Amino acid sequence: MARIAYPLDGVLLFDKPLGLSSNTALQKVRRLFQAEKAGHTGTLDPLATGLLPICFGEATKFSSTLLDADKTYRARVRLGQTTTTGDAEGEIISRSQIEVSEAQLPEVLSRFVGEIRQLPPMYSAIKHQGKPLYEYIRKGETVDRKARSVTIHELVLERFAGEELEMVVRCSKGTYIRTLAEDIGQALGCGAHLLALRRLAIGRFSLEDAYGWERLEHMDKQERETCLLPLDCMLQGLPMLELDNRQVMRIAQGQRLVLEQALPSDRIRLYGAGEFIGVGRLEGNLLVPERLVSKVAKNAAISPIRLE
Repeated sequence: MARIAYPLDGVLLFDKPLGLSSNTALQKVRRLFQAEKAGHTGTLDPLATGLLPICFGEATKFSSTLLDADKTYRARVRLGQTTTTGDAEGEIISRSQIEVSEAQLPEVLSRFVGEIRQLPPMYSAIKHQGKPLYEYIRKGETVDRKARSVTIHELVLERFAGEELEMVVRCSKGTYIRTLAEDIGQALGCGAHLLALRRLAIGRFSLEDAYGWERLEHMDKQERETCLLPLDCMLQGLPMLELDNRQVMRIAQGQRLVLEQALPSDRIRLYGAGEFIGVGRLEGNLLVPERLVSKVAKNAAISPIRLE
């Protein structure tokens, strides 16, 4: 019998377990919710656990905001060993004696705070000539890669136990924690690889508010749907603009609105009668629809344009 799927809109903060790829986790959750459409924001490797926001239905239109947001991780690093992949899934390729004291670590870690350059690992999904890099390395091939700039906003040592250290990293999008672990190991003179990784936060969203698989599985359908955050939860950093019914209909038809007042951002959350209808952008004094939900308010109450 074919599985029934329902239209569902919203965002679930999911605590991805160990051993699942992000796509496998997404499909399991989508089937559990019986949702027609779903997508995740920000891939986590099977080795990694933690916060994986899953967007259902209309929420997928606005997920790029989370993809661009800063991330926070707790990383466990093994010193004295390097691997083929930079993490515990690879084969060990070198072993070195560890001559590192805890007193040395703050100074070494401080070198990696701020804007740094990273060489993307071959075991990654970055595309080269249309194919992800991991497809080349699986064939024993390597390709030239260009170092990229990323920003480490905060790097805090939480534990050091001779062969292992644990740290919390808050970083910009595009940061490879595996590569960071390897580079720290090189700076310490002993090599290193990533043992475990847990994502704690994406932007304003925290793992503390996430739901694990077992908890969701034991809920009924109605309880699970109460776990979803509204469509505009990913856009709270943008200013809000309330439109009247006429303006909503014009925006829904792709027309531009002339605004007389200045607004503090080029991108604006748009509402009609208190209901979120999408995102607009400013081109001079013109408000242009950028991305709208499929169903906009039809009976919006007349109200003047105002900025929250």
